[in-house]
Amino acid sequence: MIRIEPAGAEALLLVLAEAPDDRLPLRIAQLAERLRAHCGPLLRDLVPGWTTLLLHYDLMRTDHQALARLIEPLLEAWLVEPVAAGAGRLHRIPVWYCGEDLPWVADACGISVEAVVDLHCSVEYRVGAIGFSPGFAYLGGLDPRLALPRRSSPRVHVPAGSLAIAERQTAIYPQASPGGWHLLGRCPWTLFDAHRESPSLMALGDRVRFQPIDEAAFRAEGGET
Repeated sequence: MIRIEPAGAEALLLVLAEAPDDRLPLRIAQLAERLRAHCGPLLRDLVPGWTTLLLHYDLMRTDHQALARLIEPLLEAWLVEPVAAGAGRLHRIPVWYCGEDLPWVADACGISVEAVVDLHCSVEYRVGAIGFSPGFAYLGGLDPRLALPRRSSPRVHVPAGSLAIAERQTAIYPQASPGGWHLLGRCPWTLFDAHRESPSLMALGDRVRFQPIDEAAFRAEGGET
């Protein structure tokens, strides 16, 4: 059952599920688009999470009670609407598995470096949220054998394009930034470009598969060390 909770003076939090699943990110993305169309200028912004959708509304046009009444019929219809398991764009992203934490991850998981790479690239991931920095896509579905807590001491600088894991998630840092995840490799692509029509390569609900490449292919794709 969906919970609608006030979140400050100008926002509503929709709690859409108790736990994430493979189809939920795409369903939340579809719901966000319908709410935008249904509510129009009443909404200032929509912020999806793994199991939630935060609605920022214009307090000069509506309030949380009126907005909740307006969207309740749409939410009831959304609850029973099916979604195809394979929906969402599929991105095949090249990765040079050369990360400085790769040997440590293998040791911590009790497997070989080769097994870490095989486990990581054998899964189809789903974009469940975008945040932290522009274009930073949280990808769910990491093999439980690779699940590790975040680093106890975050790095001050993680290079752009770094592929990393933490808990049951994986992600690529679109820009150089601090970070506390374990680094497995490097992607040569630009994942966020403010000058593109769609600045972020990945969107909520998209699917991702990683394809191992060597250093030569990484450099040929434009990657820099």
